[in-house]
Amino acid sequence: MTPITPENLLEELHRAAGVVAGITAALSEEDVKAPSELPGWTRGHVLAHLSGIANAMARQLEFAARGDSIELYDGGFEGRTRAIDMAAGHTLAEHRADVDAALGRALQDFETLDAAGWQVPISYRGGVVLDGGLALWRELTIHATDLGTGRGPETWSRAFCEHLFEFLAARVPEGERFVLQPLGLPAVAIGAPGGRSTAINGMLTDIAAWLAGRTPTLGSLRATAAADGVDLPALLPWPAGVPATR
Repeated sequence: MTPITPENLLEELHRAAGVVAGITAALSEEDVKAPSELPGWTRGHVLAHLSGIANAMARQLEFAARGDSIELYDGGFEGRTRAIDMAAGHTLAEHRADVDAALGRALQDFETLDAAGWQVPISYRGGVVLDGGLALWRELTIHATDLGTGRGPETWSRAFCEHLFEFLAARVPEGERFVLQPLGLPAVAIGAPGGRSTAINGMLTDIAAWLAGRTPTLGSLRATAAADGVDLPALLPWPAGVPATR
């Protein structure tokens, strides 16, 4: 796997933000009210969440630069949910303004960082600014797909998919090991060393989509254990950055 450095992460953030902004600019008023790929959420909910996470990550950096720490969202998970529900019904113009402002704020904050700045601690996952940048990359890229405008997981880059393999290793159940075998690429093992092994074969983006709880788009995935075909294994919940209970 190619390591993610601050330099190439900044490029990826600009690319992902450009995709989100481009999709938002092409939506109509009716499009915003239509269902997204996420159950129970309209595209307006997804746009509200994208604005919220970009602003939330920006303030992580802004407080960290002052030597302070602040939770990701005001009011934690409940505050996040309330804010999304309140903003979901905004007009198209309001969503565009919110998304553009939030993305601009976050990108500007990341652009001002020097080498040491990427390693400053933040409250998000008890990590550092680099972890916040990776989280924003994930949110922008995956939720651009969730908007359901035809840009599916097949558009995810190799670097992004390989990052998901590493980050979503937390979804492998205890005592199990998944050997991810993307077509034409080296295998990647995640989970418990020596655990019960299941091989997952398929296109790179399809494996990443499955791990992320999204629908593979390029073909079928195949799972084998001890050389026998088996069902795709169950996954643990997504490793949440904001606790659902306080």
